[in-house]
Amino acid sequence: MAKSSSAFPASQEPQTVSSSDAADPTKSEERSPPYAPEVLRFFRSIGISDPNVEKYSSKDFYSNILCNHLNTATVRRGHVNCFATVKPAISNYYGGLHGGAVAAIAERVAIATARTVVGEDKDIFLGELGMSYLSAAPKDAELIVDGSAVRSGRNITVVAIEFRMKKTGKLVYTSRATFYNSPMSKL
Repeated sequence: MAKSSSAFPASQEPQTVSSSDAADPTKSEERSPPYAPEVLRFFRSIGISDPNVEKYSSKDFYSNILCNHLNTATVRRGHVNCFATVKPAISNYYGGLHGGAVAAIAERVAIATARTVVGEDKDIFLGELGMSYLSAAPKDAELIVDGSAVRSGRNITVVAIEFRMKKTGKLVYTSRATFYNSPMSKL
């Protein structure tokens, strides 16, 4: 029995693909795994092929969701005060304010607060956003969202955000955001 000169068994030999094979869609369809139609059917069933997806994938879409739930009360240098209402659109399964909505609101208020101390001629970049979820805000609760600049220097601005229940004053969420005030140098 003759031995094969290849170091690989016939089923595991490396395959070479020419550039013309990679560009030919019929060749790639021939090599698609047998479960590919099932995966595509699954994606269609969960809405991946929904025609409405395009209108929700625009830049800064989440602000459209939050605009009905966040109202600005006061804006001063280094301080922004807002009111947020917990409604079903931004609630979690248990009826409380969703953690992602808390982070999105904190980011919005932090950007607004940073802009009160950083000039319009400088770009700001969010470098870090730390969240502390201390308690849940129940459905239909009114929250006071208070953003204040902790430190603002030439290159960095740090903003602290507190979420308190309007009725009781109870602290439910806290956040700290660090912004870089200028583009990072190219090394």
